[in-house]
Amino acid sequence: MELMQLLPLVKDRKYYIVTEKNVASTASVEKHPHHYLVQQEREGMSFIFKFGWNILLSFFYFIIERPTTVITTGAGASYPTCLFARLFKRRIIYVESFAKLYSESVTGKMVYAFADYFFVQWPEMKKVYPKAIYSGSVY
Repeated sequence: MELMQLLPLVKDRKYYIVTEKNVASTASVEKHPHHYLVQQEREGMSFIFKFGWNILLSFFYFIIERPTTVITTGAGASYPTCLFARLFKRRIIYVESFAKLYSESVTGKMVYAFADYFFVQWPEMKKVYPKAIYSGSVY
């Protein structure tokens, strides 16, 4: 998980992780304060229901935790949390996926318009997101 590479930045602060529950994420986040969302794929009718449920869960977690800053590496399930952060005037730091070398991600495309800081991990991505910040990869 790319997000795990960023944890040293918040080690002396109160933080929590919100991620989709799957085999990889469960092993990675168990040592950290965390909440799970439902694993969602953008295919089929079940996506609508899972995404709707994740919106409710995200709002619940947001209200309980009351973050001042949201840092995300942009899985689709993170989009509702970013929207709530914008609505409640919280800072949003978005890091576009390392896997995106020449094109935007669906979540990145939506969050780019309102993120306070938008980072890309490849210099080529500055053509896709002209206002983004390139400062290398998280790895």
